[in-house]
Amino acid sequence: MGSATTQALATTTRALDAASGVDLDVAGELFAAARAVGDSSQLSGALADSAAPVAARRKVVADVFGAALSPVAVSLLTTAVEQRWSSASDLVDGVEELAVRAAAVAEPSADVEDELFRFSRTVADNPELELALGSRLGDASAKGTLVGTLLGGRASTATTLIATSLVQRPRDRRVRQLLSRATKLVADQRGRKVATVFAANALSAAQIERLGAALSQRYGTQVSLNTVIDPTVVGGLRVQIADDVIDASVSSRLADLRQRLAG
Repeated sequence: MGSATTQALATTTRALDAASGVDLDVAGELFAAARAVGDSSQLSGALADSAAPVAARRKVVADVFGAALSPVAVSLLTTAVEQRWSSASDLVDGVEELAVRAAAVAEPSADVEDELFRFSRTVADNPELELALGSRLGDASAKGTLVGTLLGGRASTATTLIATSLVQRPRDRRVRQLLSRATKLVADQRGRKVATVFAANALSAAQIERLGAALSQRYGTQVSLNTVIDPTVVGGLRVQIADDVIDASVSSRLADLRQRLAG
């Protein structure tokens, strides 16, 4: 990610935080805008062209989306195209990120991080489902309908919107990658970090509470825990937060011991 894109994302996120009237309809409109911009190289090129006057880029948004989107969505999209992006694809990613964050804002009481994580595990455990959702040959709307059916009654409206929208235009990204990124974005929007905990057996509520408190103290922010049962851990835990890995598993200690004995 280039520095221009990093700054652009920060600005659009601040605009979302300051906006009023952000609901799931706005989030859905931003997802639709991201698909439209991503599907047209001419449109994405025009909106991401930093050499073009800002007024010209604003006019393109007004002409293409003004009558189709709500004023809130148009305003947020306009803020996005006013920024300088490292590439046209970064702009598309940025609008998509804005849509994910808007969904998180729209339904603050829903446990979107956990629901997205659980669905990503469902996909990981079902190769046929992952293939169906990730195939370039599949119909985009049919993929969205499939995900909506799978999540119906099992997840919040915000989670369903995010998942169904992302699978319709994966842009050469694996479904699990899309869901993982969305989980982290939702957590970040809510001022939290996400930790994936690998354990040989299910953790008790008390263990989860203690681990969450310890990680929150270590990282200086609230940490949401997602647990994966992994028999190869043998005992102890392996925790991953972004690029940090805390490995206190028996398997890790045995591997270290074998390496020392071999040396």
